[in-house]
Amino acid sequence: MRKVIYLLAVLVLTSMFVLVGCGEGDESGSGDGSGDSGSDGEKHKIGILAPEVTHGWVAAVAYHAEQRAEELSDQVEYQIQTSSDAGEMTSQLDDLMTWGAEAIVAFPQWEGMEVPIQNALDEGVEVVNFDIVIDADGVYRVAGDNKDMGVQGAHYIVDKIGDNGHVVALEVPSAGSVSELRMEGFEETIAEIAPDMEISTYATEFTREDGLQDFQDILTSNSQIDAVYSLDDETSVGVIQAIQESGRDDIQVVTGGGGMQEYFEMMPEYDELWVQSALYSPAMVQDAVDMAVDILNGEDVAEDKIIPTTVVDRENHEEFLDEDSPY
Repeated sequence: MRKVIYLLAVLVLTSMFVLVGCGEGDESGSGDGSGDSGSDGEKHKIGILAPEVTHGWVAAVAYHAEQRAEELSDQVEYQIQTSSDAGEMTSQLDDLMTWGAEAIVAFPQWEGMEVPIQNALDEGVEVVNFDIVIDADGVYRVAGDNKDMGVQGAHYIVDKIGDNGHVVALEVPSAGSVSELRMEGFEETIAEIAPDMEISTYATEFTREDGLQDFQDILTSNSQIDAVYSLDDETSVGVIQAIQESGRDDIQVVTGGGGMQEYFEMMPEYDELWVQSALYSPAMVQDAVDMAVDILNGEDVAEDKIIPTTVVDRENHEEFLDEDSPY
């Protein structure tokens, strides 16, 4: 009887050790398996190319691209590179291809990127350009609507001052097609909805320093100004400073463009001056990252995605505040 009990005890203990051993083996195997066959092995490799900071808006492009890539970290492995000219960006493009990038989100601000981007496309790398149009066969693009920014600016000014008055328009010739399209949309729309409006056009730059200095001279040359059509938020910050320092109270509207947080925060500060921005947000680059992922996932994607203009002023500015944005 004692032998039977002893044998039963041994069997029970042996079974327990076996069960415990199997249980530990299964748990360990499950963890290792998820590491081996999980998202790391399936992640898409995406490279991001952006210019070095030359403007607050440019800095925010890299910020928002990286932020979106981080949000997609379960699907995406990424590298981000910033460059000071086309030669450096070309070298970085080659580095990303060597790394194994399947898609590249590029913000190629300089001439000379057409050939290297076409080479990447020919090697089977998907390329999504942000903002910039280049002559390359097979490139995708995400951008805002520069011409519509001018259209919206014209409608906004006429809505605030009527169809008769004096508007100073601040073009930026150094910005190339960006300035041309924004001016074209404005001038065509004004000619249609307010043909008697007086328009005076002056050249400036996309900086607050130029906006301040140039508009100080413009104020001296023009005794009456009803509105300012400015293409850029940073320029407009300088314009508003010049207006405040001059003590002038004839100007009722200052438009802008881009989506700068500091400019948004200024909007409710002025009761007698409508401060407006036609949103051309650097956050749109997140759509370019999303497009790259969609392409790699085999989804049907249009070659161009043009994001409509949103107008921001003191009545809705709170919807667009982002304390973490660098711009």
